[in-house]
Amino acid sequence: MLNPVHLRTLAVVLRTGSFADAAREIGYTGSAVSQQVAALERALQSSLVERDAQSIRPTEAAKFLAARANGIIEALGALEDEMKGFSKGDYGLMRLGSFSTASQRLLPSCLASYLRRHPSSSVELEENEPTELAAMIRDATLDVAVVFHYDLVPRKWPANLVAVPLLAEELLLLLPENHRLAASDAITVQQLMEENWISTKEDSSGDACLRHLCAGAGFQPRVTVRSNNYDAIRGMVRSGLGIALVPALDHVPTDNVVATTISGCTARRHISALRQKTQAGVSITSLLQCLGRAADRLASSTPGLVRQTKQPDGLAPVEYLAGRRAS
Repeated sequence: MLNPVHLRTLAVVLRTGSFADAAREIGYTGSAVSQQVAALERALQSSLVERDAQSIRPTEAAKFLAARANGIIEALGALEDEMKGFSKGDYGLMRLGSFSTASQRLLPSCLASYLRRHPSSSVELEENEPTELAAMIRDATLDVAVVFHYDLVPRKWPANLVAVPLLAEELLLLLPENHRLAASDAITVQQLMEENWISTKEDSSGDACLRHLCAGAGFQPRVTVRSNNYDAIRGMVRSGLGIALVPALDHVPTDNVVATTISGCTARRHISALRQKTQAGVSITSLLQCLGRAADRLASSTPGLVRQTKQPDGLAPVEYLAGRRAS
């Protein structure tokens, strides 16, 4: 196989017309340049230059080779530049996973910062549930995924993943404006025993959190409507179809809907970024930094959000309920 360094040296020799001038341009000695051309001649079994005491002349074989090799040398130079950029995080596709609310509220400012830092990069966004996103990180089909878990719903990420904490969210109780408890200063879970609830789907962690919270007060919530669309949930609350428990990031102030908290409820939803333990290159590190800064901005401007820098341990429901009864 031809040595690309030797091809590049030959091209400079032919352009400058001498080993000495080529050596000065490349930064080699004249002897090193001569040796590289000789090595190329041996590899090709063909003479490339005619040497005399004063100058060199290219052979027809050298002219043919230089014409054909020019595109190859340019492509190798471009590849070298791209790889230098890649090592600085300036090139490549960032495969990012997220869930709908984070895509709307957290990612826009994060990605704006990331792409300003790395203008030659691009981002491909995959939206899915945390379990599916974690599996994609595990299988290296995603680079980073923004996921969530609830205190009352135990979750373990695959062993080869690292969770970088971003935000902790209060759980907000949504009531119709004319609800009997809408003006209360403090609402306990027990006061909600007879209510109709609007909840997410039965297989969702949000619904599991609601059930565990109510179980701690000795009842199961009566769910009349289910939807994973929080805009729809707010609309149903506004229409008086029931009440709802939603994470702070998913709530948008809405006319005729009162958002409050449940007294004594310390359960939170936590947002984290997942990556593989062995994947911590420049691009991923930079994206995580941008996510952290976006989380800072969001926490400072959104009620019910707290910037989190330490990952909490997920409590199993039985541990939480035992703690509640003991208190």
